[in-house]
Amino acid sequence: MLRFALIGAGFIGSVHATNLAAHPGIDFRLVYDVDQQRAQTLAAVQGAAVAATLDEVFDASAIDAVFIASSTDTHAGHLRRAAAAGIAVLCEKPIDLDLNHARDVAAFAQDAGVPVMVDFNRRFDRDYAELKRVVDSGQIGKVELIQLTSRGPSMPPLSYIATSGGQMRDQTVHFFDLARWLSGLDPVEVFATGSALAEPGIVKYDDVDTSAVTLRLPGGALVQIDSVRRTGYGYDERIEIMGSTGMVEARRHRNGAVSRYSGGSVVDDGLHPGWFERVQPTYAAALAAFASSLQGGSDSVPSLEDGLKAQAIAEAAVISLRSGRMETIKY
Repeated sequence: MLRFALIGAGFIGSVHATNLAAHPGIDFRLVYDVDQQRAQTLAAVQGAAVAATLDEVFDASAIDAVFIASSTDTHAGHLRRAAAAGIAVLCEKPIDLDLNHARDVAAFAQDAGVPVMVDFNRRFDRDYAELKRVVDSGQIGKVELIQLTSRGPSMPPLSYIATSGGQMRDQTVHFFDLARWLSGLDPVEVFATGSALAEPGIVKYDDVDTSAVTLRLPGGALVQIDSVRRTGYGYDERIEIMGSTGMVEARRHRNGAVSRYSGGSVVDDGLHPGWFERVQPTYAAALAAFASSLQGGSDSVPSLEDGLKAQAIAEAAVISLRSGRMETIKY
């Protein structure tokens, strides 16, 4: 049994806590949060204990792995401390909003030799895994064009936007990672353009809520990603990959499969109300993959390098948003 501690008892922490408690190979021992009452509530529901201090979390004699799901500004510090203690880490993205700081901490963790996985959970989506299998098998030939859509149902509060790092680093970064993973290639250039259409107030945070990004892959293949914070019709996420001899796609998910025929019209079930309902199963799948890697001694993927590369693409995209030019991605 892998002895786990969880740092962070907010919404996403509660999701991870449920999965930690349900995994048959995990002994979910501790929950820590700066809000002790929140930690106590979550721990009581999931049958874990509350860590009074972080010293308990980073005690390698009692804990094998830590899941970092606290606020973004704490990820790097917790990762460094876990690595120093020789404890494995599953970390929510990003490692840090400052890419150079993220690189420094990642290098420290790599030198320490501890297993670390960045929680790019969409890689563990069943449909996207099938896309990857088809592409890798050569069934559609050489990849020439990838189109990805990420459209959320409603604007997050501006208080969230203020600390999120912006649409490129917070939302689209998942699709930068998917583009790399699905193609097996590191994009070399990026062009991004965006607008504040859903919430004009977002401009004071130097951010956009509606964007289109083009990535150029080595050899000239292209990736197009459209990201929207507010749709008005539900959560819309899909991927299409065109190759030299065929095409494969993962279509948008509906919340049901019923069609209603009446009066010359057809009414189908709609989309999921939010992003979480669409991707919820991927969190448990990502945790299971991490636990399996620890038990089997294999490498943890998505790795720290994967996390840094997706963030490097996001940083170049932010520069492109401001410059209005195609920008070189600096890994």
